[in-house]
Amino acid sequence: METNDETRAKLLSELSGLGDEELNKRPSSGGWSIGQVVEHVYLMESTVAQNIQYTLENGSIKVVSAKPIELAVNRTKKVEAPEFVLPSESLKTAENLEQKLHTSHESIRTLYNSVDKTKLEEKAAIHPVFGEMNLLQWILFVGYHEQRHIEQIKEIKQRLKINS
Repeated sequence: METNDETRAKLLSELSGLGDEELNKRPSSGGWSIGQVVEHVYLMESTVAQNIQYTLENGSIKVVSAKPIELAVNRTKKVEAPEFVLPSESLKTAENLEQKLHTSHESIRTLYNSVDKTKLEEKAAIHPVFGEMNLLQWILFVGYHEQRHIEQIKEIKQRLKINS
């Protein structure tokens, strides 16, 4: 969870000082705005927390091998986001995005701190790229996923000529 916390601090640092207009502006080359990337990070983290909770309560014990989740940071491999974590077209505000990020991060932290790690390791859920991962790896994956999107935000800022 320490890596997830450090990564979140880096994400918030990348967002620091950005106004709502900058958050909602899309590169002329297409793709998501910075605000949409942040909303996607929030949606993913929230969904992971919900799925972990559901699997803890309803999943059967299934030990699976560790997956190379650190590969999630590799931006040379394009990955299409599942529909349920696609950001909306609505305008984003810095205040609202920060609140959402805080809420989703706290839900992951609460799970991590309140559940015995062996319980997280003995239950698994399917990831669309890596296959079955234990729930502890899912928590760690959130940090790697976020690192990937920090790099995306940096690229968007460069394209939009936003200095920070």
